[in-house]
Amino acid sequence: MAVDLTEHCINSQTIASGGMLTVKCDQVRLPNGHVSQREYVMHPGAVVIVPLLPNDNVVLERQFRYPLHQVFIELPAGKIDVGEDILLTGQRELLEETGYTANNWVKLGLQHPCIGYSDEVIHMYLARGLTAGNHKRDEDEALEVFEASFDDCLSMIQSGQITDGKTIIALYSAEKYLQAQV
Repeated sequence: MAVDLTEHCINSQTIASGGMLTVKCDQVRLPNGHVSQREYVMHPGAVVIVPLLPNDNVVLERQFRYPLHQVFIELPAGKIDVGEDILLTGQRELLEETGYTANNWVKLGLQHPCIGYSDEVIHMYLARGLTAGNHKRDEDEALEVFEASFDDCLSMIQSGQITDGKTIIALYSAEKYLQAQV
C-alpha cells in the first residue's frame, strides 16, 4: 500500500504577479500533520520543438537570456498562450522564431523542469517536413538561427556548449524516438 505524501493547502497568498509568472506562498498541512510553507512560481507552460531538416540537421537558435546574462544555444520554444492548443503553440513558435513550418509533428512527451519551485510543464515535439519562410519574431526578440547535425548537437551537450535543460531533454528524446524508427 502506497504512503499518502500529499500536502494540502491551508491558505495561499500571491507574492508577485507579472505578465507571465505569478509567485505564490502557500501554507500547507504535511502528511504528518505539521504545517509548513511552500513558495513557488506559476508558469503557463511551454512547448519546445526539435525541427529536423531534410538533410537531418537540427534547426537551433542562439539567444541572450537575461537572468544569466549570456547567450545560449537552444531549440525553438515558447510559452503557451491562455486557451491555446499545445500543438498550435509549437507551430506558432517555430514559425515566429525560425520562419519554418512543418507538415509532420510527433509528440515526444513532456518535462517538468523545476519541480521544486514551479508548476511549469514543457511539451516536446519533433517537427519534420520543414519548409523555410520568413520569421515573425516579436519586436523584443533577438536571436540567430542556425543548423547543426544531430551528432554535433549531442557533442555540444557533452562539451557544455548546450546547457539549456529543455533543449538537452528534447534532443535526447528525439534521438531515442528516431532510433526506434530505424
